[in-house]
Amino acid sequence: MSEATWASVPDGSPFGPAVLPYGCFSLDRQPRRVGVRIGDHVLDLAGLARDGLLGVFPAAQAAFAAPGLDVLMASGPDAWRATRERVAALLADGRERARVEPHLHPLGDAELHLPFAVADYADFYASLHHATNLGRLLRPGEEPLPPNWRHLPVGYHGRAGTVVVSGTEIVRPRGQYLPAGARAPEYGPSRRLDVELELGFVIGVPSRLGTPVAVADALEHVFGVVLLNDWSARDLQAWEYRPLGPFLGKSFATSIAAWVTPLAALERLRVPAPAQEPAPLGYLREDPWALDVDLEVELNGDVVARTSARNLYWSPAQMIAHLTANGASLRTGDLLGSGTISGPERGERGSLVELSWGGEEPISLPGGQTRAFLEDGDAVVLRGTALAEVAGRVVPAA
Repeated sequence: MSEATWASVPDGSPFGPAVLPYGCFSLDRQPRRVGVRIGDHVLDLAGLARDGLLGVFPAAQAAFAAPGLDVLMASGPDAWRATRERVAALLADGRERARVEPHLHPLGDAELHLPFAVADYADFYASLHHATNLGRLLRPGEEPLPPNWRHLPVGYHGRAGTVVVSGTEIVRPRGQYLPAGARAPEYGPSRRLDVELELGFVIGVPSRLGTPVAVADALEHVFGVVLLNDWSARDLQAWEYRPLGPFLGKSFATSIAAWVTPLAALERLRVPAPAQEPAPLGYLREDPWALDVDLEVELNGDVVARTSARNLYWSPAQMIAHLTANGASLRTGDLLGSGTISGPERGERGSLVELSWGGEEPISLPGGQTRAFLEDGDAVVLRGTALAEVAGRVVPAA
């Protein structure tokens, strides 16, 4: 993809013509439609299609005028490829500038919305370091990893209806928890509210119910990638998670970025990964790989963790192959979270429960403040290479 463009892209901006993330926006309360981010501007794809500049596949005009990315995502890899190539060409060709530029709008003039309708939401547990840390915290004295962890991508099904766009305030959840030393639970606002630094893989092309998706074909179903914050109430989670796993401790909110970076834009960041031991069963077997995406967690303006998506043990292709192995189908708009991404060092841990080691070692912030878990008013921003940030601020329990 060409890096050339006549559009204004500030120095250091991750959103040049090689990235071109998609989102859903509106202007002055006009209908929502599909746009592409270039620098600090939104390019109105619906307007381009209406003016005859973007008829790259049969349903293009309807796809870009839709109030979200769903039609485009369902159109498949050929349509995705043609759209990216055409948009990049329009932004590179100065002869088209006079026709294209009226469809460029300052980002500050646009209202951003949830970029697609979330169909199903599944969250995995694919980082070896995170899973090991949580095992040591939750099951001290036992083997940190459960026996199945190195044999399959562990995951759970979340709540699609509480996935929200970046910038949405997060209301502190209420629920049951067991106070330290108590014999009976209490009900009230969570006192151990946490963040989880994740990648979210967005499904475009659905699959057929009853037909597993082969690991070699899995990425043909992936439209793009978002940063994802799977807010977690650790006290609610600790009380409820046995025997069926996360429930109220996870279901109150999950934040995603307003812009979906096409998987094709991250292909240049794909790198080999260490061999998986033991070797996975045949339906999960592929040459190990990961995305070399640098990631960071910012709390109240201070970066408290830096890590990389290279630290994921299981690939998104393996997650999809396992999710569908029993015949479960993929749907357009499915969101697959990677699980918290952590590295081997303390400063590479993607959640506060790890950074503060269960609250026993609070982290230091500027001005002498410390944090073990989130307090009301705290603002969290997640960032990653070639990905739009995802932000949220905690407000008191309702």
